[in-house]
Amino acid sequence: MAPTADSHDPERAGPGDAGGLTELARRAYEGFIPIMKAVPLPMTADYAALINDAEVWVIRSGDGIAASLVLVAEGDHLMIESIAVDPGHQGSGLGRRMLDWAHLRARQMNMPEIRLYTNVFMPENRAWYKRAGYTETHQEQRGDKRIVHMCFKLQGPRPS
Repeated sequence: MAPTADSHDPERAGPGDAGGLTELARRAYEGFIPIMKAVPLPMTADYAALINDAEVWVIRSGDGIAASLVLVAEGDHLMIESIAVDPGHQGSGLGRRMLDWAHLRARQMNMPEIRLYTNVFMPENRAWYKRAGYTETHQEQRGDKRIVHMCFKLQGPRPS
């Protein structure tokens, strides 16, 4: 189900959110370090720059950030750079809400597809995206990481 405009929708991150985004990425991704034998890219991202140069969306809980979504508009697709959910909120639907938000934003931008990549050693993430309709397109070695590229083709009418 596509998100509608209500108080539970993601909101754009502001400059004051950079530190909270860095901390959220650490909490959300640190468990993958021993599995990947590498530091996940969202843990090293410059969130201050991303807030200025990309679309960074957050869902807040209490006085913190419970989930984040980083989107980059490319020429012919929308790239999901990361979705992070605080471990205390995982399994509550926030990740799916962010994924649905990415679909909505892609439609609003009239993009025909959404792309993302994840690590080969994150089988749960790969399976989650597949259940959401994403297909794996190819793999590549990027530095110390083996990544899987995935794609979702948007269907139906798009805004003019």
